[in-house]
Amino acid sequence: MELGSVIQFLENKTILVTGATGFLAKIFVEKILRTQPNVKKLYLLVRAADSKSASGRVQNEVIAKDIFRVVREKHGANLNSFLSEKVSPVGGDISRERLGVKDTNLVEEMWREVDIVVNIAATTNFDERYDIALGLNTMGAKHVLDFAKRCAKIKMLLHVSTAYVSGEKAGLILENPYSMAETLNGAPGLDIDVERKLVEQRLSELRAQDAPEATITLAMKDLGIERARKYGWPNTYVFTKALGEMLIGQSKETLPLLIIRPTIITSTYKEPFPGWVEGIRTIDSLAVGYGKGRLTCFVGDPESVIDVIPADMVVNAMIVAMVAHANQPCEAIYHVGSSVSNPIRFTRIQDYGLQYFTKHPWIGKDGKPVIVGKVTVLSTMASFHRYMAIRYLLPLKGLELVNMAFCQYFQGMYLDLNRKINFVMRLIDIYRPYLFFKGIFDDMNTERLRIAARKSGIETDIFYFDPKTINWDDYFMITHIPGVVKYVFK
Repeated sequence: MELGSVIQFLENKTILVTGATGFLAKIFVEKILRTQPNVKKLYLLVRAADSKSASGRVQNEVIAKDIFRVVREKHGANLNSFLSEKVSPVGGDISRERLGVKDTNLVEEMWREVDIVVNIAATTNFDERYDIALGLNTMGAKHVLDFAKRCAKIKMLLHVSTAYVSGEKAGLILENPYSMAETLNGAPGLDIDVERKLVEQRLSELRAQDAPEATITLAMKDLGIERARKYGWPNTYVFTKALGEMLIGQSKETLPLLIIRPTIITSTYKEPFPGWVEGIRTIDSLAVGYGKGRLTCFVGDPESVIDVIPADMVVNAMIVAMVAHANQPCEAIYHVGSSVSNPIRFTRIQDYGLQYFTKHPWIGKDGKPVIVGKVTVLSTMASFHRYMAIRYLLPLKGLELVNMAFCQYFQGMYLDLNRKINFVMRLIDIYRPYLFFKGIFDDMNTERLRIAARKSGIETDIFYFDPKTINWDDYFMITHIPGVVKYVFK
C-alpha cells in the first residue's frame, strides 16, 4: 500500500459531504479547510428546501461553531471570501433520488466537478422510526452511491457506518463486509424491498384509521425494533446501517468504496483543539446524569471493555484511507476504535467520573455544588429487575391501590411515575446489548493503514489516528470530561 502526501492529494479536489451539520462532518470539513486551504471546493449537503435555507444552516450550525475557531482566527477579515470560494451549501435530502436536490444546474455541476463523495448523513437514534431510519440509513446510502456513480471524475465513495453493525457478537469482530440478505441469527428471508413494503403497508393502515401522529411514531418505532430483532440485530439504528452496507456493497460495480466503521466517538483528542464535543453522545449521557447527581445506579458489566475513539482520530483515518484507495476498484472496511490496541474498562471510566466531579462539582440551579458518590452497579439484568421491583414497582403498586381508595385523587402522580418507569425500562431494553457487550473490534486493516502511513513518510503528525498514543487518564480527566462539561452540560 503506497501513500503519497495527504496535503498534496487534497489540493484542488472537490468533495461532496452529506450530513454536513453532524458532529463528525463538522470536524471533517474543518480539518480539510484548515490543513489544505487550496482544496477546490466542498459541497455541503444539508436537509433544507433550497440553497438559501442550506446556506443559513451551514452558517449557523457549522461555521459559527467553536470547532471553526482556529479557521476563523487564521483567515480573519478574509474568512467570508475564503468560505464563499471554497464552501457551497446544498439543500437536499439523501432519502430521495438525486439526493433531493431540486436545482438541475447544481446537480449537473456536481456531477461534472466532484472527485470524492463522503457520506456521513444518518439518523443515529437507536429506536428511530423505522420509516425514517430505512429512508436515511439504508435507501439514503443507495441514493448517495447512485449519485457518486454519475460523477464524471469520481475517485471514490467513502461511507461512514458503525462498528456496531455487528450486533451482539462476542469475541474478535472482523472487518468483513455483509453480503445481501445475510442475518446475524441465521434467520432466512431478509429482503430490503419486503422491509420497505412492510413500512408502506403499516403506514397506510394507520393513516386509514386516522391515527394521531404520536401513535404512528410509536408504531413505527416498535416495527423497527421488531424487524431488527427478527434478524438478530438489537435495534433499528444498527439494523438499517447494516442494510445500507449490504445495498451499496452489492451495487457499487467498479466504484472504489470505503466503509469506515467507528466505535463510540468521543471529543477531539488534539485538533483543532482538545475536548470539543457536541450533543449528548452515548457515554456522555452517563457523565451528564452522574455529574448532575441524577444517576444513582448503573446497569452493566464494570469489567467490560468500552471501545471509545476521539473524533479527530476517526476523521484522520477517513482522510488517510481516502488517499490510500482513490481510483482503486475495491471495497475496503476499516474499524476505527481502541479495544484491540488500547482497551479501557468501564470501571475506569466510572472512576474518572467520581474523581473529576469530586474535584470539580457541577453547580446546580440552587447555586450549590452537586455532591457525587459511588454509583450502585447492577452487573446483571436480574439484579436490575430486582432493584426496579423493590425501588419503583412496589411503590407504584401501592400508589395504584391508594389512588383507587381515594377515588383517583393520586391519578396524576400515579401516571407520572408509571410513565417514568416505562421510559427507563424501554431505555434499558434498547441499550442492554451495549451494557453487557463482549465484543472486541479487530482493526488489522486500520493497523496496516497506520504502518503504510508511517513507512510512506506522510504527514502522520497532522493525520494521526493511533489509539496506542492515548493516555486514557489524561484524556478523560484533562480533555474529555472538561469538554463535556463545557459544551454539553446546560
